[in-house]
Amino acid sequence: MGEVKEQVQTEAEKSQYVVVRLGNEQYGIDIRYVENIVRMQRITRVPKMPDYLVGIINLRGEVFPVMSLRIKMNLEKDVYEKKSRIIVLKTAGEGNLGVIVDEVSEVVTLEGTQVDKVDDLKLEGKAFVAGVGKRENGDLISLLDLSMITLEEGTKTP
Repeated sequence: MGEVKEQVQTEAEKSQYVVVRLGNEQYGIDIRYVENIVRMQRITRVPKMPDYLVGIINLRGEVFPVMSLRIKMNLEKDVYEKKSRIIVLKTAGEGNLGVIVDEVSEVVTLEGTQVDKVDDLKLEGKAFVAGVGKRENGDLISLLDLSMITLEEGTKTP
């Protein structure tokens, strides 16, 4: 019986992340917040919105805002390519929020031992990163803190 309990505990320490690319960097988005991943589509601009809120889309009858992660994180402006996607995030009772990424590459599973939390890294300033995932091949994935990205300036939290 002790063996089963140990296996359940190990499974609980694992988390899955959707790996996305912004520029040359890889970022991970906790899969629990991902509602859908869709191809780029027409985004309708809304006047007097912050720069990082690029507009709204209508997806299967639901209208929700779309955010540019690049602008929000002070990176270069978006360049829409064939691989660009909108990741639809679930928000707590507030409807959905779309975020634009350059590419979605894969889903990875990271164990607790493969993740360093941002507090341990001693990063300064606005930390849009909750931690860093270390893959077995040595690659690092910055794990996005969606509450920090979406909370500021009146946007909704996942």
